[in-house]
Amino acid sequence: MSAASTETSEGSRVLFKGAPGVGWMEAGPINGGDPDPKKQGKVTVKYDRKELRKRLALEEWIIDHLIALYDCGEEELPDIDIDIDVLMEVNSEDERARIIQEILIDCNKPTDEFVRELLCKIRGMSKLTAPTKKGR
Repeated sequence: MSAASTETSEGSRVLFKGAPGVGWMEAGPINGGDPDPKKQGKVTVKYDRKELRKRLALEEWIIDHLIALYDCGEEELPDIDIDIDVLMEVNSEDERARIIQEILIDCNKPTDEFVRELLCKIRGMSKLTAPTKKGR
């Protein structure tokens, strides 16, 4: 990737160019002003979009169910961290269920159905991996 500096009426700008078809990114004016929205750069990263969509849908499902379990709004939800990747690394369904139950220890409502459904949804997921560069 190479960088070239260009001068504009707004001040100096730095333009990063990659290989053709990979995308490009242009930094804003050095003076800290907002760049023209029409000239904002684009950065392309190759992730498996289908897996990202599935992960986002699962995270939204978890939040919706936690709101119902804790009978509160999203802003009032206790700080609960259900790490899907950590759960997927655990081999035993019983151990996964135990981890989730420990996370939800302060919940006053029954959590068994939520845990069962979450474990079922996790079974169909794959762990997100860092993007790989094509051609290498």
